[in-house]
Amino acid sequence: MRPNIVTEAGVQTRVNQWWNAIPFLTSSVVVVCGLIYLICLLTGYDSFYEVCFLPSAIISRFQVYRFYTAIIFHGSLLHVLFNMMALVPMGSELERIMGSVRLLYLTFLLATTNAILHLLIASLAGYNPFYQYDHLMNECAIGFSGILFSMIVIETSLSGVTSRSVFGLFNVPAKLYPWILLIVFQLLMTNVSLLGHLCGILSGFSYSYGLFNFLMPGSSFFTTIESASWMSSFIRRPKFIMCTGGNSSSYIPTYSVQNTTSSGFSTGNAWRSLSSWLPQREASNQSSEDSRFPGRGRTLSTARDPTAPTGETDPNLHARLLEDSSSPDRLSDATVTTTAEPRCQ
Repeated sequence: MRPNIVTEAGVQTRVNQWWNAIPFLTSSVVVVCGLIYLICLLTGYDSFYEVCFLPSAIISRFQVYRFYTAIIFHGSLLHVLFNMMALVPMGSELERIMGSVRLLYLTFLLATTNAILHLLIASLAGYNPFYQYDHLMNECAIGFSGILFSMIVIETSLSGVTSRSVFGLFNVPAKLYPWILLIVFQLLMTNVSLLGHLCGILSGFSYSYGLFNFLMPGSSFFTTIESASWMSSFIRRPKFIMCTGGNSSSYIPTYSVQNTTSSGFSTGNAWRSLSSWLPQREASNQSSEDSRFPGRGRTLSTARDPTAPTGETDPNLHARLLEDSSSPDRLSDATVTTTAEPRCQ
């Protein structure tokens, strides 16, 4: 009887540890999507016509709210489970790098750009003078998978890997990974929105290559939001990640104003401006950094006596440090080296 009790407790503990390790925003999205599906299941709501992404309704009746309601509704239990299980690792990684507020802004940005691209492509296909694909204008799409495809592209760009595994079966080049997933899902699953997933990939690449930099505010914008009084209840939660707590060695394409006094029309300035938009990576300190503690911390080092043998500690070191704290002319015996505070990139 005791082994069964230990096993059940172990499973519950592991589930709690797994859930507590998921950052604030990612876990909130999982809860919201799960609750919405449960409410729809209990109330028998399964048409989704009023909330889905329907290009014809958006254009004719200007129902822009569908940009955002469509991503939080799901059509089946497998649909919501698959999307949320895919969101947890990718969303958690991006949230630890960006911070909770910034990732929330990025999610709304991707939802908006995905919807606009979806509308443009559907309109061109439905109203072109050569051949009209009317079904794209009347396609009712729901689900978080469009945002997930964008996150796949962004996370792959930030990871710096050269290859990715497709369901553990075979490896493909990292740049082709989202396109392979697009084809695999389209072939293996029915009733899948090809255009919705395609627009998610296009938005992800647009963000990764800096085309959305002018839409991304600076770090002061997110710091102002985090310092607001109405945010205090969220910030106090242990899973909330501040914007300044992001990983400073993981460069994310962000908008930053540099050299505003110089002319932006010269070839050199234009090239520097374009280069600053592209995602960059710092490889020198990446390997020595512990992934459990993102960002750069402070290191404390003490100077040794050059005459002392290697590996031997000074027994009077503690006493000398206490004495030297009050005498500024002997600060050379103990030095404190600090790195820059992590900042939101």
